[in-house]
Amino acid sequence: MGVFVFLPLVLPLSAWPVARLAETRLHPRTATRLLTAVAVVMAVCSTLCLALLMVVGTAQLPGNPLPDGWSDPQVRAAVPYDEVAGRAAIPALGMVAAACARTLWRHRRVTRGARRALAALPGRTVAVLPDGTPYAYALPGRRGRIVVTTALLAGLAPAERRALFAHERAHLAGRHQRHLLAAHLAARATPFLRPLRTAVLYTAERWADEEAARAVGDRRTVARAIGQAALLTAGTPVPTLPALAATGPVPRRVAALLGPAPATRSWPPAFTPVGLAAWGAAAGALASAMSSANSAVALFRILHAATPL
Repeated sequence: MGVFVFLPLVLPLSAWPVARLAETRLHPRTATRLLTAVAVVMAVCSTLCLALLMVVGTAQLPGNPLPDGWSDPQVRAAVPYDEVAGRAAIPALGMVAAACARTLWRHRRVTRGARRALAALPGRTVAVLPDGTPYAYALPGRRGRIVVTTALLAGLAPAERRALFAHERAHLAGRHQRHLLAAHLAARATPFLRPLRTAVLYTAERWADEEAARAVGDRRTVARAIGQAALLTAGTPVPTLPALAATGPVPRRVAALLGPAPATRSWPPAFTPVGLAAWGAAAGALASAMSSANSAVALFRILHAATPL
């Protein structure tokens, strides 16, 4: 395996430039999908390499249930610094598994709790809560629902309300919760991917902003709705589900809506800063996948040869 087993652990650094440039240079839909895909690939590859290192480290522990041949010097020689890296991978992989499990459990608890709380309310697509706290969010599911309180609706003009509902419907139609959950899990698996998670949180909101502007037909109305909702919801708890003004820097979103609509090209031109950054991130993801696959195949062959018949 050699040093290839360590590459997926540091290659996420190659995605940092595109995480920043994609926010302003790509269409939000393209940026969200690109960043999510890169984050997932790199997170899976880094976790796989941690698992490979953990196997080598576990085989060195006394009393382990693995075959004795897996701790032979020939097997350990396949991993540089096997004593340090192998044993360090055991708690590292445990922390990754615990963090991802906690994220999944929290996401499931929040969504199931919200569905149970709204089950008795009328309306299949929109639930209006008589609550004095202004907030709104999109609840995903087979029959996704938009949840909004009377306090928020009372603070918005009719046109701004249409923008609000268009924004939340865009979250449901685009299944943005899947992109957000994938980005959160990737950042839990690899701390180097946290800039991509931050970028996906912003671009997913911008994606919904642009869809709302297209549905309403007035970008300024959507900008006003975002600004007014941000003022009304200031100081209230931040929803854990996609919401109009809960995620992403509101001034940047408003400024983007006051400008021209972004180009809808699927991939940026190659010889531009964002194009080079996108190709760099794609190359990093490909190199990470190839390195982890090479390491997995190599370790499998070594362990197979070292396993007594």
